Amino acid sequence: MDIKLTDIKLLREQTGAGIADCKEALKESDGDLVKAKEWLKKKGLDKASSKVEREVKAGIVDVYSHGGRVGVLVEVLCETDFVARTDDFKNLAHELSLQIASMNPQSVEDLLSQEYVRDNSQTVDQLIKSVVGKVGENIQVGRFERIALGDV
Repeated sequence: MDIKLTDIKLLREQTGAGIADCKEALKESDGDLVKAKEWLKKKGLDKASSKVEREVKAGIVDVYSHGGRVGVLVEVLCETDFVARTDDFKNLAHELSLQIASMNPQSVEDLLSQEYVRDNSQTVDQLIKSVVGKVGENIQVGRFERIALGDV
């Protein structure tokens, strides 16, 4: 099957995957963009599982306040400071802050098992694994704290 350059470009824009991965996904899915996205998602989850044992020594702390009534601090860890400075990593940390603010998980395990608030077709763990597939490093939630006005 002949894959169009415009389809590769579109899939790359929609997923952030590399050109070679997009081309392979389109070949595997006979040019179907929806199936190609699913193929890339599965490949990203496979990549994530191979990186889970790597040590995380860098990262960031994201701070979020929701109208001055709920505040969140979340520590998100990765392998290198290079990845910690990327937009993908920073956006993930912020999305995790929003998740914690809105869903009030009681532990990291609880957070990872929750449905992602912006896309209930995936869990927070799957969201993290999709970013692992993009950046190529292990990512973990270290810890978090949620403070709500009036909670004792």
